[in-house]
Amino acid sequence: MKELAIYVDGASRGNPGRAGIGLAIYDNKGNILKRMNEYIGQTTNNVAEYTALIWGLQEALILNATCLTIYTDSQLITRQLEGSYRIKDNTLRRFYRQVQHLMRGFDSVSIEHIERKQNKEADRLANRAIDEMG
Repeated sequence: MKELAIYVDGASRGNPGRAGIGLAIYDNKGNILKRMNEYIGQTTNNVAEYTALIWGLQEALILNATCLTIYTDSQLITRQLEGSYRIKDNTLRRFYRQVQHLMRGFDSVSIEHIERKQNKEADRLANRAIDEMG
């Protein structure tokens, strides 16, 4: 069993505006395995958050993880994935379905909502992606 913890974050300056994603992947002993960030163009904060989550799930599949804990400071994504918030936006609904599909590749996945201050590394990476694109 390979357990990973992934911290994900999306940032958008302007909402919609210039956006980036960041993620930090840790093994079950707390060692950092990988940091990733990517500029994703002009989009909303919620699209950036979902995109970061999708990248995190894809990377976990590449790393052959079986059990995941995903940490996000997006209350919207957390609530939508646990079923307590309806998904009204068609774009977010497509992202939600993609996340559900990717999650089937693991024995277990839990999504944990954390405070922004607990997600500093992923936040730093997401903002760095925007900064690097000028």
